[in-house]
Amino acid sequence: MRDDPTFVEQIQRDLGDVRWLGPEEIRSRARRRGQRRIVVATVVLALAGVSAVAVAAPRKSPPPVPPAAAPSAAPTRHEIATEALLQPADLPQQVDVQLSQSGLGEPVLLDHMLAVCRKSQGRSAGWQYSILSRSQTLVPRRAAAILAESDGLVTQDVFRLTPDASVQLLANLDDTVAPCAEWTSTGEYKVGGATGTGSATHRWTVVERDFAGDGAALLRHTGSQPVDRKTGEPIGAAPRPTTTAVVRVGDLITVLSQGQTGTELDLRHLAEVAASRMCVAANPAC
Repeated sequence: MRDDPTFVEQIQRDLGDVRWLGPEEIRSRARRRGQRRIVVATVVLALAGVSAVAVAAPRKSPPPVPPAAAPSAAPTRHEIATEALLQPADLPQQVDVQLSQSGLGEPVLLDHMLAVCRKSQGRSAGWQYSILSRSQTLVPRRAAAILAESDGLVTQDVFRLTPDASVQLLANLDDTVAPCAEWTSTGEYKVGGATGTGSATHRWTVVERDFAGDGAALLRHTGSQPVDRKTGEPIGAAPRPTTTAVVRVGDLITVLSQGQTGTELDLRHLAEVAASRMCVAANPAC
């Protein structure tokens, strides 16, 4: 895991010239969902003043192992096959690069800034831990032209949990989000020659339920225009709302997000396709 960036470094990265990562560097950051993003984070994220990389509470015990299936039961699936993830043909645009990574005992990260909000209130990050996971980033063809508009990426994580944990994750989502229904972050900034203390208000809402798989939710994050706390002047550009789809099929959970110009309708459609793909690896089988 790389060192946490300082607040000034985050602001400079957000407002400076964009440098698009090459495939090898993308691969080196593929382990964590936030590090796999190629798009530049908005200035509102930096105003938290806290790195959003190491946000999950430390695991106090090894991840639980699912019980062995009874001799008369159907064979228990363990590995998450690549066929259980979205395929290039599922996207409306042609995919040029497909990067994939597997992991063991990873936290089910839904939204980095949501964890920052919770931890700022002395709460745990609120995430479940998986038994194993498989993640991918899909980069459309002609990526350079698309990425110039911070668009075109689809990121997906598929996690295998114990059956109870997979059900609880969605059942407890409203309680996880509730402390951050409205949260103001503050932090020092430097833009050009100007410095000061900025603030922005963040909101998280579960906007839709049960549209795919054995359970699903759309989690929307909106942020206000960052402003200087002393002058009230805006800092940078107003952020665009982001939405994350969370879908359960049996003991699998997928967390899915897309590029900057994708709509919630597009994301819902991808989530429905993802649910059907997950059937090949879920316990019990669809």
